[in-house]
Amino acid sequence: MKQAFDNDWQEQLGPELDKPYFHKLREFLKEEYKHHRIYPPKDEVMSAFHTTSYSDTKVVILGQDPYHGFGQAHGLSFSVRPGVTLPPSLRNIYKELHNDLGLPIPEHGYLQSWAKQGVLLLNTVLTVREGTPQSHQGQGWEEFTNQAIDQLNKRDRPVIFLLWGKHAQGKKERIDTEKHRILESPHPSPFSATRGFFGSRPFSKINDILVEWQEEPIDWELPVQAPKQEEAE
Repeated sequence: MKQAFDNDWQEQLGPELDKPYFHKLREFLKEEYKHHRIYPPKDEVMSAFHTTSYSDTKVVILGQDPYHGFGQAHGLSFSVRPGVTLPPSLRNIYKELHNDLGLPIPEHGYLQSWAKQGVLLLNTVLTVREGTPQSHQGQGWEEFTNQAIDQLNKRDRPVIFLLWGKHAQGKKERIDTEKHRILESPHPSPFSATRGFFGSRPFSKINDILVEWQEEPIDWELPVQAPKQEEAE
C-alpha cells in the first residue's frame, strides 16, 4: 500500500491509491501538470488530510473544486494563502461569520487555524486547471473524496457536515443522519448568498452542537492580520 498520509488517514484512504481508478487519475494528473498550470501545487493536493486527521475531524466543510486563479488554492477548501486577494465566496463567509458571532473580518483568507482544530476543509475534486473551473471533474477525485466521507460516516464519534450549495448537498445520501448532523444552506458565492446563506448562522450552530456532544467548540476567530509566510507553511 502506498504511504501517502502521515496520520490516520493512511488506514482509511491508503488502499484507494492502489485501485484502478486512482491509477488512471494519477496518469491524467501527470499529463495535466506537465502541459498546463494546475492548482494546487502537487505537494499541497492532500493538504486537507495532512492538516486534519481522521480521528480529529469534528466538522467537514465541503467545497466543490479548488480556486482556479493564480496562487489561490493550497489544498484547503475556501482557503487562500496569506497575501492572496480574498475570493468573493470567502468574503461572504467572513460577512456571515461577523454577523453570526460578531468576530472581526480578517484581511487574509488563510483558514489553517480552523483545519488544525478539526475542521476538515475538503473539496470533492482536489485539482483544477488554471482558469478552467470544474476541469478535473469526472476523472476520479469524486470517488476518492466519497470514500473519505464514507469513512467518516462509519465512525462512531459523530461529525457535523456543513453543506453549502446543491453540489455539496448531493452528498447527503452518504451520511447517516441518525448518527451525524447536517447543516445546509445555499452556497456563499455572490450568485446565491442572498438566497439563504446570509443569516444561516452556521458557526454558532456548529458550536452549539459540539457543546451538546461535550466536544470542545471551534474557535472561529482568525487573526485580523495574515500570518507571515514562514508561519503559513
